[in-house]
Amino acid sequence: MYRNDTVVPYFALVFSAALFLMAYLNNQMRVAHEAGVVPHLTVGNIGLIAFAIVLFTYGFIGLMSNWLEGSELRPGKHEPEPSSLPMVAGVVLSILLVVLSGFFVRTLVFANNPEIGYYNASTLQAGVFGAMMLILALLIAIYKKFFMQEEVLAEDEKGDFPW
Repeated sequence: MYRNDTVVPYFALVFSAALFLMAYLNNQMRVAHEAGVVPHLTVGNIGLIAFAIVLFTYGFIGLMSNWLEGSELRPGKHEPEPSSLPMVAGVVLSILLVVLSGFFVRTLVFANNPEIGYYNASTLQAGVFGAMMLILALLIAIYKKFFMQEEVLAEDEKGDFPW
């Protein structure tokens, strides 16, 4: 049947980690000509980081596809496996999402409080928002894996569609 392989996504993740390391070491090993000058990213470093981000995204999507759909696709309808562990994980992640969203609103209020001064809490806000989006993505993946019925369709090689 059709294989959903993990070799290429693993290679993409390892290669992206190597590219991130190369960009980091290239930036740290440069000699600053003047004392107190912070070394900036060069065009080469930005290219390495951009290519590493693309490879990391490709590898992550490939591994997530393998986890959600399985390593071998078989045509037909597939029922999810009943278990209480995904339900507990969903409840815990939902509670954590509510707590983080309350903390996110609290950082917004703190950053805009005229009594204690206006503070720039954008890094903290971005981190909390990123954690919220990661938890939301985990909730969607758990829902698709353990609660949705899936259907795999297969076509003949000489089908009507041009792909």
